[in-house]
Amino acid sequence: MSDTQQPPVEPLGLLFPSPGRLEPAPAPNEVWRLPDGIAWIHLAKGHRGLTRPVLLSDGFETGPSELEELWQGLERGDHPFLSELRRRGHDLVLVGYDERSASLLDNARTVREAVLRTIAQRSGSEPLVVGGLSMGGLITRYALAKLEHEGIDHQTATYLSIDTPHRGAWVPIGLQKLAHLLTATPALSAQINSPAARELLWRHVATVDAEPAEDARRTEFLTSLRQVGDWPRVPRLLGVANGRGDGARSGVAPGTEALRVTGGWFAGTTLYTQAEGDKQLVAQLKGRLTEHESRTTGLSALDGAPGGTLESYGLAADRLKATGPIEVSVRKVCFVPTVSAVSIGELDDPYANVGALGAERSDLDEFLVADTDEPHTHMSEAAGTWILDRLPN
Repeated sequence: MSDTQQPPVEPLGLLFPSPGRLEPAPAPNEVWRLPDGIAWIHLAKGHRGLTRPVLLSDGFETGPSELEELWQGLERGDHPFLSELRRRGHDLVLVGYDERSASLLDNARTVREAVLRTIAQRSGSEPLVVGGLSMGGLITRYALAKLEHEGIDHQTATYLSIDTPHRGAWVPIGLQKLAHLLTATPALSAQINSPAARELLWRHVATVDAEPAEDARRTEFLTSLRQVGDWPRVPRLLGVANGRGDGARSGVAPGTEALRVTGGWFAGTTLYTQAEGDKQLVAQLKGRLTEHESRTTGLSALDGAPGGTLESYGLAADRLKATGPIEVSVRKVCFVPTVSAVSIGELDDPYANVGALGAERSDLDEFLVADTDEPHTHMSEAAGTWILDRLPN
């Protein structure tokens, strides 16, 4: 098996945790089969074909995109975003992938074809809106920039990212190492070592013994992005962050116990939230025949940084229950720091006051931060309304 192929694993519900039984999404007006992907077309009321297209890309997970899940996440939260989008006369193109954990560069080819097909089937000359959630914002960013680099008119007036890790995403180092230790639950390790995860994560470890570093795949992706201009230059660049922008720490204290295995195969295994400084203990890993202590040096206290949150420890604990009893003190931590989502700072300083830095420091033309740290890709009424009010009339 090549390093670009991964064993099939069960999705972990990272983008949208399962909300239970909900009214299903309406049947799409059309379904496109794309290279290594798929798209659902939902027309605005009264439209017989694509007229005012808004193309939105799925985000990170393992396995093929579940566009029903993507629809529910955008529609059934605090704000019926997709219904309001269509009510205002926009047509929706939802783009998914045969393998969401494949390289961003590979899935960008799916977006490229979706953009070109949208242009070809559109009635009139209304410009496109193109973007995505989480990783989807990076895929579409690269796809549009590459089209410009090749001299191809993507006819896109607005680019949109929703809690996209433009400067990197964060999964605790101790948790990554635990994932590699748990041979009984290989889905976690496969996900951490997938091509997309290696490209997205600010710091990555591929094995239990590895030191945290920028993965070679991330370096390659960032180089590829720079080679096509880093950002698309034609459209207006909009971004939404699920984290607050004042630099305030969340309730996650650094250097405290987050998860402890109290019985079974891995009894005694304990994970700690990330702390700043030298030789900070982040994990004590214990298995039947192995014991490993992990410490980090020079990392920020990212678990408690302002940003879109993910139940990183909680999801791992839910999987670990199959091996023995677990105590979880911290379920959710920062996943996409606000400074990353609005592309205004680096993750070695995740507590920067975004408002004080000034919007001109951001790579985006305009952005919105949340009033409080929200779940990653959560569509609040404030965010939904802000986005819709900035789309072409």
